[in-house]
Formats: sequence, structure tokens, C-alpha cells
Amino acid sequence: MTDAATHARIMLAHNVYFTLKDHSPDAIEHLLSECHKYLKDHPGVAFFAAGTHNPDLDRPVNDSGFHVALNVIFETKQHQDDYQVSETHKQFIAENNENWQQVRVFDSDVS
Repeated sequence: MTDAATHARIMLAHNVYFTLKDHSPDAIEHLLSECHKYLKDHPGVAFFAAGTHNPDLDRPVNDSGFHVALNVIFETKQHQDDYQVSETHKQFIAENNENWQQVRVFDSDVS
């Protein structure tokens, strides 16, 4: 094949959805701030975003069981592997996991 799709660069999308025990506005804002502080500037990050559930999007197919969403696109799987064992990622988990009721991770190849 010679079409553009066969030459597309494959990256890794790391999407994490946090459901919080304390989901007050202050607690949500704190986790957003922590995402930006610890997870944003890792080597190989092509895209980073952290945000909140949008209650206006309430279609039957929408999953509303989360408070904070983290979306990171890594240039390669190796960059994501390195991120997983990095000291700042470990520190983010250690400092924030006490308020996590549920964490769902969806990793996928994207181009």
C-alpha cells in the first residue's frame, strides 16, 4: 500500500478518567493543578490536556462517571513506558491517590 495511512506516524494515546471520593470544586481543581504540575512536561509528550467532566453533554452514549480527565499523546510507546516509571509520575500518584475512588485508563495507538 502507498496511501497516506500506511505512512502515518503511530503514537500512543493515554487517557485517564478519575472519579474522586471528594468531588468538591476545590478537590477537582486541586487534581487538575497536580496533573499540570507533575504530568505535563515529560519527554515525548506530543499533546497534553487535563479537564473536567462536561455535564451539558448528557447523551445516552456519554459516560459521566468521572470528574477529571487526563489526555496525553506520546510520540512513541517507549516515551509512555518511560513516563510510567518516572519519579514525577510516581510522585503524582503518591500525593493524590488517596482521593481516587476509581481510575480508568484507556491506552490506544493513534495516528
